[in-house]
Amino acid sequence: MDLATLIGLIFGFVIVIGAILIESSIMDFVNVPGLVIVVVGTIAITLVKYRLTSVATSFKLAFSTVFLERTENPVMLIEKVRELSGIVRKEGILGLENAEIEDEFLAKGIALCIDGHPSEFIEELLIQELEQSIERYDTAEKVFRGVAETAPGLGMLGTLVGLVQMLNNMAAPSSVGPAMAVALLTTFYGAFIAQVVAIPLADKLNLKAMDEHRNMSLVITSVQNILKGQNPRVITEVLVSYLPPAQREIVKAEE
Repeated sequence: MDLATLIGLIFGFVIVIGAILIESSIMDFVNVPGLVIVVVGTIAITLVKYRLTSVATSFKLAFSTVFLERTENPVMLIEKVRELSGIVRKEGILGLENAEIEDEFLAKGIALCIDGHPSEFIEELLIQELEQSIERYDTAEKVFRGVAETAPGLGMLGTLVGLVQMLNNMAAPSSVGPAMAVALLTTFYGAFIAQVVAIPLADKLNLKAMDEHRNMSLVITSVQNILKGQNPRVITEVLVSYLPPAQREIVKAEE
């Protein structure tokens, strides 16, 4: 579970709702026509911008990655690679047939090695999968940034609709204040969706994409070096270059 995302979203909602409840009722901020314009309108415009499959995949990827810590800790990944390379040095590549590997991408690379495929073929296949993975993250990020761009615009559109309706009823001055409040609610909905939901999720997807790219690149380098029969210590020295300084110290301390 990615607690940072969950805690951040919860605090975002709590702060906004808390500010509302201090001086008014939550029902004062509920306007069904405004919600329809912003929420349904944003979904409609997003579907115009992107393919249906891209939107569905993006939402699925977002909620399966930003709330879950799917990416393996790179330090643990390097430790596993060091263990596997030690087995290969002693028993050869076939010694990995019964090795337990949790990381799916590493397991796939090792399986290709065991099957005896040429190193160039294995590298090309793994790089293609890396590029496809990053492309999925990139598309998902674009979808959520598109939502963040669209929602405030539709909020303003809803506000203009409300203002026109208000101006058409200027004969009753007492209704101007409440009507203005209702008109402004759509702007509030658009800003809320963009700033509290869409932009943070897009930024977190970008962060997850960088983590995924680092780990997959690390695996590709690992597989190449395992195939060459490199010494586990040498492989570790190569792989720590993918880590920030603090994590490098952890790996070196465990050698």
